[in-house]
Amino acid sequence: MTHTTTDQPARRAGGAVVPVLAFAGIVVAVMQTLLVPVIKDLPQLLDTAPSNATWVLTSTLLSGAVATPIMGRLGDLYGKRRMLILSLAVMVVGALVSALTSQLLTMIVGRTLQGFAMGAIPLGIGLMRDMLPRERLGSAMALMSSSIGVGGGLALPAAALVAQHTNWHALFYGAAGLGVLSIVLTLLVVPESPMRAEGSFDLLGALGLSTGLVLLLLPITKGSDWGWSSGTTLGLFAASVVVLLLWGLYELRVQAPLVDLRTTARPAVLFTNLASIMVGVAFYVVSLVLPQLLQLPKATGYGLGQSMVVAGLCVAPLGLTMMFTAPVYARLSARYGPKVTLIIGLLIIAIGYGGGLGLMDAAWQTIVTSVVLGAGIGLAYSSLPALIVGAVPASETGAANGLNTLMRSIGTSVSSAVIGMVLANTAQKVGGIAIPTMHGFRVSFLIATAAVAVGLLLALFLPKASRPGQQHTQLRASSEEDAGLERAEEVLRGFRGRVLDASGVPVARAKVTLIDRRGRQAGAAVSEEDGSYALAVPAQGAYVLAAKASGHGPLASSATHSGEERAVDLDLSLPGEIVSA
Repeated sequence: MTHTTTDQPARRAGGAVVPVLAFAGIVVAVMQTLLVPVIKDLPQLLDTAPSNATWVLTSTLLSGAVATPIMGRLGDLYGKRRMLILSLAVMVVGALVSALTSQLLTMIVGRTLQGFAMGAIPLGIGLMRDMLPRERLGSAMALMSSSIGVGGGLALPAAALVAQHTNWHALFYGAAGLGVLSIVLTLLVVPESPMRAEGSFDLLGALGLSTGLVLLLLPITKGSDWGWSSGTTLGLFAASVVVLLLWGLYELRVQAPLVDLRTTARPAVLFTNLASIMVGVAFYVVSLVLPQLLQLPKATGYGLGQSMVVAGLCVAPLGLTMMFTAPVYARLSARYGPKVTLIIGLLIIAIGYGGGLGLMDAAWQTIVTSVVLGAGIGLAYSSLPALIVGAVPASETGAANGLNTLMRSIGTSVSSAVIGMVLANTAQKVGGIAIPTMHGFRVSFLIATAAVAVGLLLALFLPKASRPGQQHTQLRASSEEDAGLERAEEVLRGFRGRVLDASGVPVARAKVTLIDRRGRQAGAAVSEEDGSYALAVPAQGAYVLAAKASGHGPLASSATHSGEERAVDLDLSLPGEIVSA
């Protein structure tokens, strides 16, 4: 599979691009928690059994998991802005469908369409990488990545307020309005990226991944209802393993795969994705536990007796803190790198859950827990796209971040299933109604702490972080307009040298492309005024460096890198003949 860019230069991103893309991320994340305030009333509202009503939430989760990597790949192929607008449009249609019905089946269809919008998160991250200069990229990606938590956290009090004072269908009308506003802002402010991946869309791979994910996530989300040892649950798990294995074998053989599993197997990508699952588990626990604790009546002896709206407001600092963490992340990452920032975030999450075990006696204590957890989760979420972006070619950004977002979704799915089972098994009967216990809440916090500990261990296995200057060089070189590189000595592992003409005179603004042995673009640079260029390599092996400049013939030079932490010196001499520009 060959990667390239269009010949059209990237438009410089205006100052409003980042907030508009982050707003789109917040809007689609709202879909995940939109119905949490009315979840206990859904069986009555839809005139169905509780086990059927849970499909209203499950359908959104499943469609979001399926759509995220697929929309990321489509964005790489056909334009990230185009696919972002399509994702938002599908969400608006789904919200209107849900707003106009009280029938279970139609509601599930609408909620499924709303879930498809989750692909907007990796698409937004990809657009930022392609357009923004390096000094804005870190904090911008941090904000976009955190928008998943920000949207979910802010939706709780807002949805509670709407549900408490108006018809619950107003939630969907509001979501549709936000979606339309986001589409309009995107059309007006966000330019299309010139980056493209050549090849065709892997339809069979998309069907295989979708089938495997549904077979995996379905028993995870419904296992508590069906029984974890039931034939249905175990059969679906077994089927998911078979389908995903076959899908993986197919993806390794196809020329233009939906997901490049060889890239995914790189330590930097693999351990980041595994850590993302743990962060997803930790994030969702607080969203499940604190609202219930706050709303349980004081007569239980441990419930805090707050209204639906007050409970939402107490949890809202979780999302707000995540939003304000983005600039803090940018400073920490610039100084220490995203790996260290991820570790710091995980440590703060562990402190939040550890301290939260003893902070469950008053509403103000839950606010403290929300703030601490929001800071930790914000730092962790912000680090993930930077780690992914720094490890994959620019033309795979959408698909790679889509897969990373999927890993977080799997984490939240596992968290929902496990914590639901724990709270159900530790509940006590009061007047024939199962009431969660304080023991169940504390066990849930301990599970989150254990997940964070696993995530911390995985983060420690991430490859040694390069100096910030090196990482910035990699990121900046992914955009043609912003590919003026740092000095060559800042690239510790890769190729460096000068581009010269036939008489040895340096050639400025020559494009140098790094191509791996599979014919894929692994990096790109533009020579500086003195002709110097520098390219980092993702792994050891054989490469081709292709150079071209206006008024000169093209050049292709083979070179090999041993993978050591040093640069290989290689000057590129362009042919002397003059070619038409």
